[in-house]
Amino acid sequence: MTGSNPTPTASYSKVWNLPNILTYGRIVAVPVVAGLLMWDTYSARWAALAIFVLAAITDFLDGYLARLWKQQSSLGRMLDPIADKVLVAVVLLVLSASPILSGGHLWAAIIILSREVLVSGLREYLGELQVSVPVTKIAKWKTAVQLVAIGFLIAGPAGDGVVPYGTEYHIVTWLGIGLLWIAAGLTLYTGYDYFRAGIRHVVD
Repeated sequence: MTGSNPTPTASYSKVWNLPNILTYGRIVAVPVVAGLLMWDTYSARWAALAIFVLAAITDFLDGYLARLWKQQSSLGRMLDPIADKVLVAVVLLVLSASPILSGGHLWAAIIILSREVLVSGLREYLGELQVSVPVTKIAKWKTAVQLVAIGFLIAGPAGDGVVPYGTEYHIVTWLGIGLLWIAAGLTLYTGYDYFRAGIRHVVD
């Protein structure tokens, strides 16, 4: 009896389709970017930035291709948000250990990371109730601003050295910090949005 069990070829194609491969690549990029940042030379920062930008592009590309080619899979739906959050969380943690996010600016990273943990927990709980919370446009803007901010912070001193007066005024670094605070503000707003949408399902 064959039943309706998928064939090995069908299972393989679902696991190793291009959208999923892009997601796997994003996960693999995480320790590479972190390692380059900890090396902390100008060339290492540029390499980390290049890999981070490619990983960020796959964040938007994998879902688009999966929908376009009708290659959505349960594995992809599970791994995609995990890859996004791990990429952002690990890079922010490494940056938080550097002088770039010292002092009060560390709170921007704490706000972003705390929101990711809380919203992930809420989504998991609501998923058990088979309740979905749609991603809003503001949440998508938050993600975009967050990724751009992290890109500037990865470039950091290396980026400061290639713009006029950058070394003197740390222009690239301050742009990254400013954008990170904007992302933190959007994070608070969208986090409140998610909790407001989900709280009625949580409270019995």
